[in-house]
Amino acid sequence: MTELPEIVPGIVYLVGAGPGDPGLLTRAGAEALSRADVVVYDRLADDALLSLAPATAELVYVGKQAAMHSLPQPRINELLVEHAVQGRLVVRLKGGDPFVFGRGGEEASYLQEHGLPFVVVPGVSSAVAVPAYAGIPVTDRRLASSFAVITGHEDPTKPESRIDWSGVAAGADTLVFLMGMTNLATIAARLVAEGRSADTPAAVIERGATPGQRVVTGTLADIAARVRRAGLHPPALVVVGEVVQLRERLAWYESEPLAGRRVLVPRVRPRPSETVRLLKAAGAETTEAPPLRREVLPPHPELLERLAAAGWVVFTSSHSVEALLEQLSALGADVRALGRARLVAIGAAAHACLCQRALKADVVVATPAELRAEDFAPEPGGILVFVEEGGDSHVRHAVEGSDGEHLEVPVLRFAVDERMSLPTLLEFDAIALASSGTVRRLMEVYPEGPAPDQLVVSIGPATTATARSLGVHIDVEAGEASPAGLVQTLIEHLGDTGA
Repeated sequence: MTELPEIVPGIVYLVGAGPGDPGLLTRAGAEALSRADVVVYDRLADDALLSLAPATAELVYVGKQAAMHSLPQPRINELLVEHAVQGRLVVRLKGGDPFVFGRGGEEASYLQEHGLPFVVVPGVSSAVAVPAYAGIPVTDRRLASSFAVITGHEDPTKPESRIDWSGVAAGADTLVFLMGMTNLATIAARLVAEGRSADTPAAVIERGATPGQRVVTGTLADIAARVRRAGLHPPALVVVGEVVQLRERLAWYESEPLAGRRVLVPRVRPRPSETVRLLKAAGAETTEAPPLRREVLPPHPELLERLAAAGWVVFTSSHSVEALLEQLSALGADVRALGRARLVAIGAAAHACLCQRALKADVVVATPAELRAEDFAPEPGGILVFVEEGGDSHVRHAVEGSDGEHLEVPVLRFAVDERMSLPTLLEFDAIALASSGTVRRLMEVYPEGPAPDQLVVSIGPATTATARSLGVHIDVEAGEASPAGLVQTLIEHLGDTGA
C-alpha cells in the first residue's frame, strides 16, 4: 500500500466577496469561509465577512488597493501555495468576482502549475451590482441592449494599449470601467476622440454597494471636473451610456433615511444584532465593535453525570446549545446524554437551534425576563442552566424560585478577536447602546469614551443608568425600549441632516 505523504496538500477556494454589501456574499462563499484554516483577503473585502471564519483561522491581509499593493501578486501566489501544501483549507477572499479583473485566473494557474487543487466560487461582480445600487441598470431595452466591462487601470494614452479603444467607443451601448478613477479624464477624452459624443451621460460611483456610496453624474465632457469638485476617491467605478439618465428616477439605495451615516454598535455577541439589521435597512453604515470570537469552555468535570440526573435543562441562547453539543462530542457523547431532561429554550434562536437537531423544547420564552419559577413543573433531579461565562441573573431569579437544586454551567465565552483591528471612535456619527452590556463593552475597548459632541443614544432607562454610572453621556433615550425604537430615535436625530 502506498504511504500518504507526511503533509497532505490542502485546497484553495478562490471566493468572490461581492462588491461591498456583505449580504451579497454567496452561500457557497460563506460555507468556504466557515471551514477556512487561512483567509487571504483584499482591502476590498468587507471586514464583516471575516467574522464568518472560525476563531482559529489565520487572517492574512494582502492589500490589493490601486497603486498601494500591500504585497505584489507573485508573492500572493506563493502565499497560497505555502499554506495549501501544509494541508490547510485556504480561502482567497477577493472583492467582486475573482475572474472579473480580480487576477483570479493568475492565482488559479499558479496553483495548477504546483499541482494543488482549487475551487472557484464566483461572486457578484461590481460591474453590474455597483451600478444597480446607484439606480443605473447596465441594460434597458429602451436605452441599451449591450454593455462592456473594461479595466480603467490601463493608461489610455500609452502607445500599445491592449484595449481596442475604437471598438470600445462604438461597440457597446453601456461601458463600465472598473478601477477607472485615476485615469478618468483621459478615459473620457479617449472615448470622445474615438467618436463617442461628448454629451454622453456618465457617472462615477465611489464605494459602491456600501452605506458610504457616493455618486456623481455628468457627461463625458465634464465628468472629470465634477468628480474633482466632489472630492471622490478610489475605489470607484465609471459608467458611460444613456442608462445613466435612469438614475434620477431609479436611485433607491441612497434614499434611505440614514444613508451616509456611520453608527457604532458595541458588540456583545459574534453574530449581527437586530439593531444592526434595522440600521442597515435604514441605510446606515454600521460597525459592530469589537470583533469577537466564540470560545467553548472545557466541559464541566461532572457534565455527563449531571445531565443524566437532571430534570430540566435550560438553554439561554443558541450559542449555549451549540457549545454544549461540542462539549458532548469532545467527551465522545451526543444528544442522548440529555436523557429524560425537559428542555427550556430562551429566545427564538435557541428554539430554532434545538429544532434543527430534532430536540423538542418543553418551554419556550422570548427573553430571560419572561421565565418564571412556575414554568418548571416538578421533576426528579435538578435544573441545569447552560450559560455564557458570567451567568444570567434573570434566569437565576426564576430557577431559584423553583423546586429542586439548580446549577449554572458556563459552556462558552466571547473574547475579543485581536486578529482584527478596531476602528477609531471619532469615525462615527453616532453610538447606539442597545443594552447595559454594550455600554460596558464600549468602555472596555474605548476607555476614553465618546467625544462630547458625539451623538450617543440609549435603548432605555436601565442602559442609560449604566452609561451614566460609567461616565458615558447619553444625548437621547429611545421612546420605546426596543431595537426598533432605538433605530427610530437615530433616524429622528440623524435622518434630517443625513447625506
